[in-house]
Amino acid sequence: MLTRLAGRLAGIEGNALTVEVGAGLAAEVLVPAYLAERLAPDVGAGVALYTVMYLESQGQGTSFLVRLLGFASASDRAFFNLFTTVKGIGNKRALRAMAAEPGTIARAVRDRDTRTLQQLPEIGKRMAETIIAELSGKVDAWVGEDREPSRRTEVKGGLSGAALEAIAALVALGESETDAEKLVRRALTRPGMGDSADALVAGALGARG
Repeated sequence: MLTRLAGRLAGIEGNALTVEVGAGLAAEVLVPAYLAERLAPDVGAGVALYTVMYLESQGQGTSFLVRLLGFASASDRAFFNLFTTVKGIGNKRALRAMAAEPGTIARAVRDRDTRTLQQLPEIGKRMAETIIAELSGKVDAWVGEDREPSRRTEVKGGLSGAALEAIAALVALGESETDAEKLVRRALTRPGMGDSADALVAGALGARG
């Protein structure tokens, strides 16, 4: 299961991001509508996303496509997982409906504000009422979480795509994200350090030692 992805944001088409992850590989990542809009100015820069992978049925269930969904934070991913428990809201519909941040949707649910929910794409009056009925009492953790969701929510300071990849690799090896970022930044200051993710991981592990 792929739960986190870091690399260079190579392009955006609709709500589909192309993220270059190194070694000539690029991944298509589908993101909520609000996040695609916020990331548009960051094309060419590094991005880090929390991900969900699922199989999408094709041809009346005769074949399947692997889809990768991305979110600005683990909290946003958790909200998406909760949102898709509502009857009638699948993964693709949820991504389109999330034209507003989780905090905004959560407040509307808490306040039983069907008008705000109906302003979301594909959410009519009946669906708004269903969302409120099924999620009431479950969304308080996200109320007040509105923020500027971008790569800066995960890694500070405009690090390159290779640095973001190195941080993700170190996290996969057991480092905390904070420690991984510190190690990569320390490695970047070393003379002769290469600019590939592999070189940065090796340099970071050497710095730790």
